[in-house]
Amino acid sequence: MLLWDIVYQTVPIIHWGRQIRVALDVGCGVASFGGYLLDKQVLTMSMAPKDEHEAQIQFALERGIPAILSVIGTQQLVFPDNAFDLIHCARCRVHWDADAMVALTESMCWKVVAKTMDSTGIGMVIYQKPENPSCYEKRPQNNPPLCDQNDQHSVSWYTPLRGCISRLPLDKEGKVIKWPVTWPYRLSRLPVSMPSELGVVEQYNADNRRWTALVSDTYLMKLNISWPSVRNIMDMNAGYGGFAAALIDLPYWVMNVVPVHEEDTLNIIYDRGLIGVYHDWCESFNTYPRTYDLLHSSFLFKRLSERCDLIDVGVEIDRIVRPGGYLLVFDTIEMINKLTAILKSLHWSVKIHQAQYLVAQKDLWRPTS
Repeated sequence: MLLWDIVYQTVPIIHWGRQIRVALDVGCGVASFGGYLLDKQVLTMSMAPKDEHEAQIQFALERGIPAILSVIGTQQLVFPDNAFDLIHCARCRVHWDADAMVALTESMCWKVVAKTMDSTGIGMVIYQKPENPSCYEKRPQNNPPLCDQNDQHSVSWYTPLRGCISRLPLDKEGKVIKWPVTWPYRLSRLPVSMPSELGVVEQYNADNRRWTALVSDTYLMKLNISWPSVRNIMDMNAGYGGFAAALIDLPYWVMNVVPVHEEDTLNIIYDRGLIGVYHDWCESFNTYPRTYDLLHSSFLFKRLSERCDLIDVGVEIDRIVRPGGYLLVFDTIEMINKLTAILKSLHWSVKIHQAQYLVAQKDLWRPTS
């Protein structure tokens, strides 16, 4: 029996592709779990440990499945708190001890929803995270403790693992934020983690309108991009995820990157049913070389150039994009001209549209030794 069949038969009440939209597969192998869920309208971030398993990420991305490398065991993962609807771990190199797992999950207020074992002796347990904080207050021992309230607003970037429980997200009235509406409605509804500051909702709505129009009228129709050859896309500074949302009905998936020195909008992106990570573009990105068909950015490079050399960023873009792939930049002509010089030195072909869009395509050229 396939793993999916075991999960489905054990917990048929899980609404795949409706309540469960964004998932994380830890120790993903070649991402077969995430690949299977694509047809169920579940977007899975397949993750492999950053040691001897880099090739797994190459296989996953070659299959057109979202995947990333990550340090496991010493640092927090580069995702926001309370982001995923489901986390899956199958033989993911964690040697679970039955008694220890019972004690740990009970101390964290997680409850066992179901458990089963197949004919080969392979077992499965499904746990559910609490929906309100009352259980934490009733524990006989405050161990592990709740994390400090101030830590809820910090970006998970080079953050050491902490032996504390992340608090449940609260709204401005102190109530636990409810689960987002079902997919696909959560893509267009106001995200549950939307800040309450004046003007933010108007800015969010305007951003959505802008990207819907820009993608349909310009990106897909007027730029020199062979879109049928594109599958894996990365938005280098995703904002609210408007670019990815505008592509949602097309056969692409988008890795939404929120730079760590920009406004933290990654929770909003996950609330919309999209996926992404934090990153600093002055460093290399945790992916296998030549795994993305298109990289996109919007007004990223000026602020980036104040902290690091654009040549280094250009070389990293060249590493990530597969031969024949594209870089699409929406920016000022000043930054476009600077990027053009760098890309041409790497033998990319470059075209500029309306003095604000740069479309560059990677060549097969490599320097000779």
